[in-house]
Amino acid sequence: MDLGLNDRVYVVTGASRGLGNASARALVADGAKVVITGRDERTVSDAAAELGPNAVGVALDNADPSGAERLIAAARAHFGRFDGVLISVGGPAPGFVADVTDDQWRTSFESVFLGAVRMARTAAAELGEGGVIGFVLSASVHEPIPGLTISNGLRPGLAGFAASLADELGPRGIRVMGLLPSRIDTDRVRELDALSGDAEAARAGQESRIPLRRYGTPEEFGKVAAFVLSPAASYLTGVMLPVDGGTRRGF
Repeated sequence: MDLGLNDRVYVVTGASRGLGNASARALVADGAKVVITGRDERTVSDAAAELGPNAVGVALDNADPSGAERLIAAARAHFGRFDGVLISVGGPAPGFVADVTDDQWRTSFESVFLGAVRMARTAAAELGEGGVIGFVLSASVHEPIPGLTISNGLRPGLAGFAASLADELGPRGIRVMGLLPSRIDTDRVRELDALSGDAEAARAGQESRIPLRRYGTPEEFGKVAAFVLSPAASYLTGVMLPVDGGTRRGF
């Protein structure tokens, strides 16, 4: 199946590692070009080099108010066009309600929530018909995850923002959607399993509740992301798509 990604240009934030990186890899593998971001200049440069000549790395904090404009400018400067963005942000610090400070809430809001809103808003102003905006969110959009209070508070809000944006941009032919990963085998998920004190037991317990009885791989997530961003998914918008091995039972 031809996804129609050849020579299309996407910005992928938070793509020096994890799900953002897997998504960038899948896009490049199908012929797209990408501008990827990460906070550490060396790390993001190395990640871009691994992706090859169709990738450029930009060191950027999602909380930077000027970041979105810089990234779109980089896409056009390096590759001559801008077709869409996948907004992937790092997970906020774990913690229960009583443990999370006001400063942690403020910092996470600036980076995870407001940074994503700015990126999407700026992209919306620059995209034309056929453009796409994707958000990497979390299964916590539908069901809180114990010990991830900040994420539980912010991710559902971003899902609501994405749904509103899809309604507003639909008449212009611009698509908006969210991806909701659950137990994907990333460093972040391994860290969360380790918080239990017995990472192996925690993983076994989680896998027993997944219909496919295993964690997903970053590569599996990346392929889903590449599809929904591609012209092959041209009639898909306004959805929150679980990538969770069947864990979510609702429709």
